[in-house]
Amino acid sequence: MYGCQQILLSPSQKLKAVLEFICSESNKLTNCAIYYGRQIWFKCHGYLGKFDLINEYKNNPHYQVLHSQVAQQTLLTVRESFKSFYELDKMFRNGELEDKPKPPKYRRKGGLAVVTYPKQALKLINNCIQNPLGLTVNRWFNIKNFLIPMPSNIKFEDIKELRILPRNRCFYAEFAYKVSPVSTTLDPKLALGIDPGISNWLTCVSNLGTSFIVDGKKIKSLNQWYNKIVSKLKEGKPQGFWSERLAHITEKRNRQMRDAINKATRIVVNYCIQNQIGNIVFGWNKEIKNGVNLGSQNNQSFVQIPTAKLKERISQLCQLYGIKFVEMEESYTSQSSFLDGDVLPVFGNKPEGWKSSGKRVKRGLFVTAKGIKVNADLNGSANALLKVKEQLNLDLVKTHRGLLTVPQRVFLWKNNCKKRRTMALAIVLRNSLNHRDFSPVRVNNRSIYCSC
Repeated sequence: MYGCQQILLSPSQKLKAVLEFICSESNKLTNCAIYYGRQIWFKCHGYLGKFDLINEYKNNPHYQVLHSQVAQQTLLTVRESFKSFYELDKMFRNGELEDKPKPPKYRRKGGLAVVTYPKQALKLINNCIQNPLGLTVNRWFNIKNFLIPMPSNIKFEDIKELRILPRNRCFYAEFAYKVSPVSTTLDPKLALGIDPGISNWLTCVSNLGTSFIVDGKKIKSLNQWYNKIVSKLKEGKPQGFWSERLAHITEKRNRQMRDAINKATRIVVNYCIQNQIGNIVFGWNKEIKNGVNLGSQNNQSFVQIPTAKLKERISQLCQLYGIKFVEMEESYTSQSSFLDGDVLPVFGNKPEGWKSSGKRVKRGLFVTAKGIKVNADLNGSANALLKVKEQLNLDLVKTHRGLLTVPQRVFLWKNNCKKRRTMALAIVLRNSLNHRDFSPVRVNNRSIYCSC
């Protein structure tokens, strides 16, 4: 198994100039290779071999400027893109794919592309990784290599390759390294059902008799703030307008989303390890976001929140810890009543006259046939477990009414803003009133003792 870790670089002006140069040359070489592959496809309907691009462009100036192994990795990446296109085109011709695929498009002129160094080209010197630049750069600029700080949680022997990623006026060092599976003690008869959403990002119910919700309101708020600022900055500007301010807030938003995905994944996986849960059942419908029409505001929250990346990240960590990950189509799980024992039909095979015993009366509230009020998302998570009950041989006796009523809410970030605001206001009041004793100051109905 392989892991991947990104580190944000803080380069000096000299190092930043070097990174921009090699990434721009990689971008130019990529466009040259794409041109060659497209011309072969359009004029001859031919296919690229594995080393055709390397043989064709080994005398290209952009190839010679880069380190030889970096240039080869760049061309092999383009070839892999065309190989995927060939496979999709074959599926389309055989009727296995609805939409006709298109060959890889050119990258933006003047842009920056990824630079990949294989392990063979790297050296560890004084806890820094040395990356070679090639003879041409050394002859032009008298620079042989550059250094990247070595992360403390990775062994140099385990690194397989190092990638330099340009992202919105900043650079990341991405390490691909070998990971050994972690031995854990799990019960294959225990499962955690997950129902993804927006405000309740992950609603989880287990047949162990526990339930919790990973809060998504903060993610929703961050996404709304980002779209609001983008709308203000682009107001009255031509289409395609971009600026450093937009690049900054976009990069900030992307980092927040990546952080949220990693935190939510860790909450779920650590919970399974601590409770020896051996299965995770994730409710998911393919192409769920394609053509969705929930209104402009709901569409913005539903489409832009990266739940699919969260699902993939959970699946990756499940492989690492030996947890079985089951992706289940969640049709009719929100409409059916778990406590009433409703039958859950498969999408497309709904029996004639099928009707749920309960009803979802409003957002977040489900009422059963006996008038019992439960959380609608928890009811959907329990139904997800019910759908795979026979497949995983699950016992759902402990999944009872109380479990679906009052769940524990888990927050991704701790909010200390209120405490900081309170203390700051207390300091202002102390200075303005010139307190000289330990008399209390009332702030937000609380007594805060201030002294000078």
